[in-house]
Parts: sequence; C-alpha cells; structure tokens
Amino acid sequence: MAEMQRTPLYDFHTAHNGRMVDFAGWEMPVQYKSILDEHKAVRTAAGLFDVSHMGEVDVVGTGAEAFLNQLVSNDVTTLYPGRVLYSPMCRPDGGVVDDLLVYMREPEWYFLCINASNIAKDLAWMREQSAGHDVTITDRSDDYALIAVQGPKAEAVLQVVTGAKLPILRYYHFQEGTVAGVQCMISRTGYTGEDGFELYHASADAPALAAAIMAAGEAHGLVLAGLGARDSLRLEAGYPLYGHELDDDLSPIAAGLGWTVKLKKPDGFTGSAALAEEKASETRRKVVYFRTGDRRIVRAGSEVLNESGSVVGKVLSGTMSPMLGEAIGTAVVPLTEAKSALHVDIRGKKFTLHLVKPPFVELKKSS
Repeated sequence: MAEMQRTPLYDFHTAHNGRMVDFAGWEMPVQYKSILDEHKAVRTAAGLFDVSHMGEVDVVGTGAEAFLNQLVSNDVTTLYPGRVLYSPMCRPDGGVVDDLLVYMREPEWYFLCINASNIAKDLAWMREQSAGHDVTITDRSDDYALIAVQGPKAEAVLQVVTGAKLPILRYYHFQEGTVAGVQCMISRTGYTGEDGFELYHASADAPALAAAIMAAGEAHGLVLAGLGARDSLRLEAGYPLYGHELDDDLSPIAAGLGWTVKLKKPDGFTGSAALAEEKASETRRKVVYFRTGDRRIVRAGSEVLNESGSVVGKVLSGTMSPMLGEAIGTAVVPLTEAKSALHVDIRGKKFTLHLVKPPFVELKKSS
C-alpha cells in the first residue's frame, strides 16, 4: 500500500486539530471543528484552504499557444499576461482528461494548475499530444504550495499582509507580489463561488505564510476550512468536480460547460468533432442540479427514477447545503428526461428531485 503524500502544511493542520483523511493519495484535512461552521464562515467572512496537493505545470516555447489551443476546448488565444482561463482538456471522443486553469505569464510561458488525482495522467497526455510542437513541459508540482483565501472578506484579510493593490485585480486575473514577505503569484480565482484569492508560492514558505494570514484574518472572522467545506461550497456554487460531473465518460457538453467549448476555433481541438456531434444530438445526456426539500443526503451512485419508476440515470454528487438546510446534488440523465419529474429512493421512501439552475445560493464574486 503506497504511503500517503503530505503537503508542506501537514504539521500546521495537525497543530490546529485538523481531522486528516486520505484524498487522492494525499493526507488532507477534511475539517477542523465543523464543516457547517467552516462553510458558513466562507459565505459570510473568509476561510483559508490548503490546496497544495494540486499540480502545477510550466508549458514554455514558441509553440506553446498553438499547442495549448489544440489541447484544451476553450480559446487560449484570448489570453494575455496576467489573465487566467478555465478549460476542460478532452480526449478525441469528447471525454474529459481533466479540467484545469491556464495562466499566461509571458507570451511563450504558460502555467497550468491541474487536479491532484490526475497529475501523472495529465502529464503523460500532454507530453503525448505535444509531438510536433516547439514546447517544453515541466512538472512543477513539488516546487509550489497553494493557499486559497475565500469569502467576502478575503480581500480585506490579505490586504493587511500585502502591498499589492488587490482592489484593481479583476476576477480570473493574477499578478506577482509579496504576501507576508513571501513571493507569490496572486490569483483572483477559487472554487467556492465567493470572491477570493489563490496564492502560489515556494513550498518551503507555506507554514509561515499560512500563519501570517491567519493572524491577519483574526479580526475579520477568518477560519481554517477543510475538504468537507470545499466540496459543499463548490456544489452550492454549481461547480463541477472531476470524477463526478466530469470524467472520461462525461463531456463538457453533458456537464453544462458548453461555454468552454469553442467549436469555431479555426484549427479545432482534440475532441472538437465528437463534441460538435454530441451538441447536435437529441439523445445526449445532461448533468442536472437538484434540491430535495429534505435534509437526508442523496448519495453519489444512487439510481434516478422517472415517474413510471424506470431507472434513467444516477446521482453524481450529493450533500447537505448548509445555507439552504436541505439536500442538494447533481445527477446525469438523458436530455429527454431532464425536464420530467425525477425521483430517488432513500431507504424505501421516494423523494422528488426539484431541478434548479445553479448556483443554489446568491454569490458575490469580484467582477
């Protein structure tokens, strides 16, 4: 059995009573005191997350833009230094290898943030796809730690410990700067639906940076937040999670991420033909978001039934929304069933899935 990996903040987590669990081979905090309280703090004040398990990759060279634009479904040519792009990375059949962030640092230097569970797979895929392109692909995952500060008071918290002009940094943009004396790539991005920042920095600097941010945030209600709150926050916001709403079998079209699929790119991209065909199909599948009006959580993998009781799909994610006080989740069903009455069976009792358009709660991201 492989030994679990640890981020540079492992001792910091245990010192703050983090309850550690195995997440994609990493020993990570699922919570510190209460998932409910951590979730609500991020919605009303601010939370600090360790996301150092994520992978980082440099893509450098004269062919970097053309390579990445062929690799991902979104349009990399819209980037400029300081801009960030979210995109799926697809297989020829339209299935998703991963979803990732693309940062343009310089015209021939791009920086990718990829999911922790997919680092080896993504690197192998990118290197295979890079044949014929003048690019160098370098795994930087061990070099970087990543701290996220999320919530309506995130800017106020970080401004205490940085001279960077955070108010002028727009959503999905980034800048270089120092935070509490630590050199960081300061990115106005996140995975909670709230305003916030993600700080990429040298691994060795993570403990000191986290401690400084916690001290700066004490007066603003900043709390430590674990993976439990991260998942409930992202689901309330309507954000997909790889392995649930996206995977080798679930395309960005099925997941409702059509806005990231630029089928008019002149040279296409890997998977573009399959995705165009899927988009035109009336028999395609659709990921739907639901609430139940009940507090009992609908577990991933549960069968979704139509009005006649036939199984038409399955639940992909499910949790209890701390802000709504009821169960929410996602399911995949045929497009033809996506506007019909849908149900799940929980211990012999039938519950109706009330379909909604996410987000489930009002969000106030920076513009």
